Amino acid sequence: MSEFRQTSAWWGRWNAHMSISQIQTDRAALFRALHTAGRPLVLPNIWDVAGARIVEDAGASAIATTSAGVSWGLGAADGDELDRDLALHLIARVVAAVDVPVTADIESGYADHSEGVAETVQGVLAAGAVGVNLEDAHHRGPTPLRPAPEQAERIVAARQAAGSAALFINARIDTYLLSAGDPTARLRETLSRAEVYLAAGADGIFVPGVTDPQIISALVEGVAAPVNVLAGPGAPAVAELAALGVARVSLGSSIAEAAYAVVRSSAQEVLATGTYGTLTRALGYGELNELLR
Repeated sequence: MSEFRQTSAWWGRWNAHMSISQIQTDRAALFRALHTAGRPLVLPNIWDVAGARIVEDAGASAIATTSAGVSWGLGAADGDELDRDLALHLIARVVAAVDVPVTADIESGYADHSEGVAETVQGVLAAGAVGVNLEDAHHRGPTPLRPAPEQAERIVAARQAAGSAALFINARIDTYLLSAGDPTARLRETLSRAEVYLAAGADGIFVPGVTDPQIISALVEGVAAPVNVLAGPGAPAVAELAALGVARVSLGSSIAEAAYAVVRSSAQEVLATGTYGTLTRALGYGELNELLR
């Protein structure tokens, strides 16, 4: 009987593993299919499990983390400062809490070299996510952006690390966000990098910092893959971005920034006047508790 119980337990664990793998495969296929020009995937980025449950409950088709929000919530500055293991642990907790695909913003891969990027991607897949953002900003480098060939090597490493998994690699190009290079050549540089990154194995191109409809339209025309833009106050509405052919709209760190603004304003109000007006739009305790039950 003991041998039978051991065999049954092994079979149960193997079957559970296969079920989880199939779930992840199905979510990866769904996530990829959600990138449709003209019907963009809209991602209100989150940084913790409660936020993920709230966004899923609001009707989101997928969940995306914001590296800035994750870093701030875990006590680090954004810009390749967060410990990789902390980031991966958070991703795993978010994946476990929702029933929709999860894509993770992993900054530059939480690594100095392409080998480290591969290790990070393996960790992301082990956590159950089906997509990553991989940026070409070089926060501690001599220039704002990594040279395109160097970034391409990192994308190749990410793709190889994913193996047969249908990981959606969203290559982020920070030419506009960081105002890098000659302004008159910025669009040409962005399109050139996009071509290099797609050849290296990227599935989509993310260009934050662009709100001009003409530039967005040029990006959609010039990039042979789904185009992702960063939206928020001052950017075109989702319907306008859809009409321009955008396939993915992200809110980035803006929700986290707004949430922390509530922390500051409510603290300032109660400490200065003893009143609580800032908190009148708070979610109810019971509602939040039920979402996490």
